[in-house]
Amino acid sequence: MKILVAMSGGVDSSVAAGLLVEQGHDVVGATLKLWGGASDSGCCSVADVDDARRVAQVLGIDHHVFNYTEEFERDVVAPFVAAHAQGVTPNPCIECNRHIKFDLFFQRAARLGFEAVATGHHARIRRDATRAQLVRGVDPAKDQSYVLGYLNEATINSLLLPIGDMTKEQVRQRAESYGLRTWDKPDSQDVCFIEASKGREAFLAPRIALSSAVVIDRESGDTIGTVPAAQLVTVGQRRGIAAGRDGERRFVTHVDLQRGRVEVDRLAAILIREIEIDPNSWHVIYDELNPGTRVLVQVSAHGRVLAASISADGRSVLVLDDAVRPVAPGQTVVLYDAEDPDVVIGAGVVSSS
Repeated sequence: MKILVAMSGGVDSSVAAGLLVEQGHDVVGATLKLWGGASDSGCCSVADVDDARRVAQVLGIDHHVFNYTEEFERDVVAPFVAAHAQGVTPNPCIECNRHIKFDLFFQRAARLGFEAVATGHHARIRRDATRAQLVRGVDPAKDQSYVLGYLNEATINSLLLPIGDMTKEQVRQRAESYGLRTWDKPDSQDVCFIEASKGREAFLAPRIALSSAVVIDRESGDTIGTVPAAQLVTVGQRRGIAAGRDGERRFVTHVDLQRGRVEVDRLAAILIREIEIDPNSWHVIYDELNPGTRVLVQVSAHGRVLAASISADGRSVLVLDDAVRPVAPGQTVVLYDAEDPDVVIGAGVVSSS
């Protein structure tokens, strides 16, 4: 099979390519050049491209670099900046997967005559006679099915995830056995276009006006502090928030940029039992989700799984079995099959209304 492998320069995609070569496929590697600015924390640096090229040389495969910097700026960076300007907390890694890695990259692979695309994500494709399903990876500590929640069925049908059945330790061992320089390379942890040494504020400050806000305790009405940049404050946040007059910790429950207010309260007072989804963001991979359907919900890449139901009254709402901390507007919620908990069935974005 002729396969195009997305090679980020990390150990996972390196081993994905190596496994496919070992299996006898006609493999070509390609690295995406996405970000033209400074980067010290992700998969967009010159060093990552060089690592991917060196791995391809060791494996004896061709390697290409596809330049999508303009599209990345348009579809990932600009919406990330705009969301913060509106007080919304976006997930740029999901948008990158959605618009670049599993859209433009797949389109290019098809134009070039490849039969399948492979990546180094820790997730699996389960195939039977009728369909291909996206399921969790074997290693629960590294599972990346959450960031793939917006894949469609056609993409899943032509996708290969060679390392999904391996633990991270097994991946590193295989990379070492192949003689790959990436075998002990640290994992990327942060947003690739934000320098970890500087953070979001340094990235956003030249692009949008950051404004201070007073912190109001909803219980007492007291002003208990200020924040220098309300656009960086997230619903549910505890860090940087002073305790109330009762000495209890306070958590962010609402950010009002127009009034320059950040409202906080005790944890017990801000717990939620419903998550409202932007109706325009619903994405269902297979069958329609009818009102009352039982689902499992994950609200972050490695967050705990929550039992829930699709609202029975037709609203775009997930009704949770148990109360949890609020989920910030703009965050992605990924749904799993309640009867087969490893299977991804859809996704949506938490409403900002």
